[in-house]
Amino acid sequence: MKLFLENMNEKLARDILSWEYEQPYDFYNSEVTDEDLMERLDGSYIALVNDKQEVVGFYCTGENAQVPVGKLDGVYLEDSIDLGLGMNPKFVGKGISFEFCSFILCHIQKNNKGNPIRLTVAKFNQRAIHLYEKLGFVKVDEFSTDYAEFMTMVKKTNYK
Repeated sequence: MKLFLENMNEKLARDILSWEYEQPYDFYNSEVTDEDLMERLDGSYIALVNDKQEVVGFYCTGENAQVPVGKLDGVYLEDSIDLGLGMNPKFVGKGISFEFCSFILCHIQKNNKGNPIRLTVAKFNQRAIHLYEKLGFVKVDEFSTDYAEFMTMVKKTNYK
């Protein structure tokens, strides 16, 4: 599948915010609110589309990729590029997750040479954790919120 980066716009943001995942991944469902739209449009989110102009997923970097409680627990103190990502539920389980994530990582590494990449994942999401491990991420920290347990994972890069 050929993937392309597209700047986030209101139409893409509304589409992404309306995605509905099956249980237990419904944890990642959102709502279209003014606050969520503003976040998606603040410049930290990028959409990924395929050659049929279907939205395959998105990624974000920076504070929007962090879980706020993790900051209080000190899990984001190390200098890293925080990465958050999501795949359109229509493409989940279709065997493209490795390619999807590799595309994102390649883009981030090309523009941030030498910086480690950190992501935060809900601990119940073993499917994602297994994928991240295959991509070279290792577990670093754990923390809990009122609604879930999380872990941070880091991928060291050797690009200088």
